[in-house]
Order: sequence, then structure tokens, then C-alpha cells
Amino acid sequence: MANITASMVKELRERTGLGMMDCKKALAAAEGNIEKAIEDLRKTSALKAEKKSSRIAAEGIVLTKIAEDGNYGVVIEVNSETDFAARDENFLGFAQDALELAFCNHDADVGSLLAKGLEAERQALVQKIGENINLRRVDRLKFENADEGIVESYVHSNNKIAVLLTLRGGDEAIARDIAMHVAAINPMVIRAEDVPEDVLTRESEIYSVQARETGKPEEIVEKMIGGRLRKFITEVTLLEQPFVKDPDTKISDLLREAGADIVNFVRYEVGEGIDKEELDFAKEVAAQANT
Repeated sequence: MANITASMVKELRERTGLGMMDCKKALAAAEGNIEKAIEDLRKTSALKAEKKSSRIAAEGIVLTKIAEDGNYGVVIEVNSETDFAARDENFLGFAQDALELAFCNHDADVGSLLAKGLEAERQALVQKIGENINLRRVDRLKFENADEGIVESYVHSNNKIAVLLTLRGGDEAIARDIAMHVAAINPMVIRAEDVPEDVLTRESEIYSVQARETGKPEEIVEKMIGGRLRKFITEVTLLEQPFVKDPDTKISDLLREAGADIVNFVRYEVGEGIDKEELDFAKEVAAQANT
């Protein structure tokens, strides 16, 4: 049996980021061969990652990065199973690596980014922290030239909500203010005409049922439906919303005063659209014990 020294364990820990006992076991199994131990650990990592891939990862963080000349930006979401893991320094390091890779590869989707070496890092992280980890999505906004407009971002302090926004005219301050408003209020569209037809149809049907339940004449019912629909459109349209920092001013008025126009925005909220599994405490403890 090979003699496993402290320096060998230290080197393997530094190269893999794994715990001391995992490294000692790997070195013992590899008869002291560090390179073979790393290879074996990588295989084990892939197996563990595959086993955990079916587990729901709906916690995590969102991150953004803007180019120095302000004409390009990227936003990503990286998920974990628990908020505790999302605060782990190794998870945060992986998320930052994913952000940098997404920033430098302008057209790469999630699959392409994982293929560029991120998947091996993800698998190693799954093995280390014992949770399913996903790079869920990535979006980019850009202008071809820096003088065409501004790309700005806003990330809420807990890294759970992020907004990427493009603005023509104005300055970085107004762009950031509006990005913050989008983060807080979550508008559906920029302009009223952008509200999808199927959404309008759905809301009209709901308001129709509600209005007819009042038993009022058809003429009044139609006016009620129209009024409620107009109110809905105003509430979900960015330009029609009261500015979150000054409710007496609409976003459209704010932009007019600044000589600016919103081109596009992307809003990420951690876990949105993911069906979270509800576990009672006993089941959660049992699941952790079987990890």
C-alpha cells in the first residue's frame, strides 16, 4: 500500500477543492498516484452530478456585467437547491466564472458555455457541495457602436433580481433608475401595443365574467370591461407606470424630460417559472441523509 503523505493530500486538495478525507480516500485508491486520483475523482464527480441532475434547483443568484464602453451587457442565472448553497464561496466562484465566460463569448448559449469547460467545473462543484447546480439561462443586450445608446444593469442587493436595459439618449443615471424600476415593479411590456393578444383575450374574458355577475345592463357591463382592461394595460406597461422613486411622475414623462427612449429590457428573478417541490422537514432531513 502506497504511503500517503500530508503534502500529497494538500496538493490534491488545492487542485480539486475537495475535502481532506475525500482526497485521502482517492489517493489511497489510486495508490498514491495524484493524476490517477484526479481522473477517478472526475469520473465520480460526473456520476454524482448525473444522479443529482433530476433534483429541483430553484434557488441561486443572478449576475450581470457591462462592457467598459457601455454598449454591451450580459445577465445570467445560476441555480442551486438551497439558498444556503447559493451563498457558498465555491458556488459564487462558479457563478462568476460562468458570467465571465458568457461575457467573453457573445453568441454562446448555455449548452455552448458548458461545453467550453464549464461543465467539468459544474460537476466538481456538485460533488463538493452535494447539490444540483445549474447554469439556467443567459441573455445579452448590445449596440453595435458605443455612441448608439447605453446598456445598463441593476442587480438587487440579494442577487435575486437583475435587469439588463438598453436606452437611446439620456445617461447612465437615468438608465440605472429605470432598470431599478423594472426590477421593483416587473412590467410586462414597454408599450401598450406590445401586450400580447392572448393576454388581452384572457383578461377580457375574466373581466366579462366579473362584470356580468353584477347583473347590470349590457351597456354598463361593456363599459366596465373596457375600463378594467385599460387599467390592466396601464399597470403592466412600463411607459405608463408611475416611477417607483417619484410616483407623481410617469416613466414616459421621465424619459421625455431626459430626451431618452427605452429600446429593450430583460428582467431575471431567481427561480421564476420553476415548480418547487414542497417537502416536509422529516422528508428533507431524510433526503439529505441519503445524499
